[in-house]
Amino acid sequence: MTVNDVSTGTIDQDAAMSDVFELAQQLRVDAIRCSTAVGSGHPTSGMSAADLMAVLMARHLNYDRQLPGNPGNDHLIFSKGHASPLLYAMFCAAGAVPEDELVNTYRRAGSRLEGHPTPRLPWVDAATGSLGQGIGVGVGVALAARLRGGDRPAYRVWVLCGDSELAEGSVWEALDAARRHELAGLTVIVDVNRLGQRGPTELEWNLDAYARRVEAFGARAIPIDGHDLGQIDGALDRAADAVRPTVILARTRKGRGFSEVEDSPDWHGKALPADMADRAIAGLGGVRRLRVAGRTPPSEKGEPVAVPAATEALPTFGGGEEVAPRKAFGATLAALAERPEIVVLDAEVGNSTHTNDFAKVCPDRFIESYIAEQQMIATAVGLSAAGYMPFATTFAAFLTRAHDFIRMAAISRANIAVAGTHCGVEIGEDGPSQMALEDLAMMRAVHGSTVLYPADATAAVALTATCADLVGISYLRLTRGAYPVIYPSTEEFPVGGSKVLRGSDADDVTIFAAGVTVHEALKAHAELAETGIRACVVDLYSVKPLDQHTVAEAALTSAVVVAEDHHPEGGLGEAVLATLADHGNQAPVAHLAVRHMPDSRTPAEQLDAAGISAPHIVQAVRRLLSERFPESEMKEESHDREQVAG
Repeated sequence: MTVNDVSTGTIDQDAAMSDVFELAQQLRVDAIRCSTAVGSGHPTSGMSAADLMAVLMARHLNYDRQLPGNPGNDHLIFSKGHASPLLYAMFCAAGAVPEDELVNTYRRAGSRLEGHPTPRLPWVDAATGSLGQGIGVGVGVALAARLRGGDRPAYRVWVLCGDSELAEGSVWEALDAARRHELAGLTVIVDVNRLGQRGPTELEWNLDAYARRVEAFGARAIPIDGHDLGQIDGALDRAADAVRPTVILARTRKGRGFSEVEDSPDWHGKALPADMADRAIAGLGGVRRLRVAGRTPPSEKGEPVAVPAATEALPTFGGGEEVAPRKAFGATLAALAERPEIVVLDAEVGNSTHTNDFAKVCPDRFIESYIAEQQMIATAVGLSAAGYMPFATTFAAFLTRAHDFIRMAAISRANIAVAGTHCGVEIGEDGPSQMALEDLAMMRAVHGSTVLYPADATAAVALTATCADLVGISYLRLTRGAYPVIYPSTEEFPVGGSKVLRGSDADDVTIFAAGVTVHEALKAHAELAETGIRACVVDLYSVKPLDQHTVAEAALTSAVVVAEDHHPEGGLGEAVLATLADHGNQAPVAHLAVRHMPDSRTPAEQLDAAGISAPHIVQAVRRLLSERFPESEMKEESHDREQVAG
């Protein structure tokens, strides 16, 4: 800084530590200003980390704020997203966010400066605030640098964590993954301020204990005084020359710089009242308007992920051939390997999900996540942020463990295809712990999600390929068993569509199904036809968005049956029932779903025990029709149809 007045000036990468100190004070002041102005926020959580971030952004972070899409930019992830006042103060110091916007719009309606960071800001890779996820996302971003090739990564990844979140198991899943992939370009900075929301953290300032845990997971631990600028600078220098992931354990004090709140357990998540804010700002040296030039990467450093036009030849299957949808899924992934943006992740079940098919033809873009479903999704979020299109796959039942990560992925505006195999009671003898019976409800509830459930191999091929081009979170539900191919290889399956497999203008009943129950519905149709009952069978392969028009039109029959291999709450049945209610449909409805606690038995026995097999569909149809039309009316109705047929 070359000016005498510390309130203005530009700080570059060669700035003296005295200038960096002034920047740190500015970050604290601005964190207080913006939170006090709105009356909410977490200023003290940012004040503890201000020295760490001042040194990082002034002397180590390579980032061109004017070109956030520069593939050579470093990535900074605030895992402790509640410290957003600090992050936004950094953006202001970099000239990316105007001072007026920072002070007057933070946490207000319509502002992009939300209470916790989201990618509404182009400099934010992923939404944070659900603690324990930032390192995992950082692993994905760091892996993306490696996928692009080169001896050294095109950029570095920095993650700021709080010490409270180190109690989350996902943190250690992430560090294990970082060690396994030897991500030397990943540096985690832990703000060990010893205080959580309601008081002291588990280990408080015991840096030795933290260091032992970090080293046990294969990363290098560097304990420092988080308010000593020289120690911070030295630790960041050491991280740059690392051959393995680095975790800087910085002992800090919450609310640093204002004695009235410093190291106090009573000021988490509280904005300072105006009078206290005035005293704090004065004690910190007043308002400054320093600007950080920092380091910027060359515009040509690194290459964005190329996304060529789709030319891959997708697999085909013959009519009547019995093929498991999961097998068709794996074959399609292998075909999609021609697209360089496609990355496939699996949680150590690739021989069953058939992601191994992709791994065989494209091992460099296959990521084995082992039994760490949360980390699998976090990695996928990071890859998406770096421009890749990840498919994250495991048994559908185990995606429930990662639901918060999927929820946050949607907030992150990530593009991810999640595939869950071995769904429903149809899996058979493995029993209820392996059965996904909640997954449709879980995934339908994710904001902006697309939920697809193919009934055969042809649909599985088409919908897998579709997922590669969808925006947002998509979910592909895949049946374990092999079933006859229903559709020709040329059939198209648009999102939001459906297929009327059987039907006429004089149907008595409509049967809605998806996945395995489509095959049961077709069997039921044949049996009903033998007794003169005409059934319309609709394959609702697009569970969300649902084909509401077709549902409403097809349901204009005397009765409706919905059959699904899922619990009754939140799945296909509720989607259909909501649509019928919206359209004022008055036909009686039977909702066949898994309402009991399953045990171990064969797939056919499971479907029958759950009441979703063909015989139960037939029984439901006959019951509804007999209730609506007494026996005399049914005979008259049958006679009228015979006259028409004659």
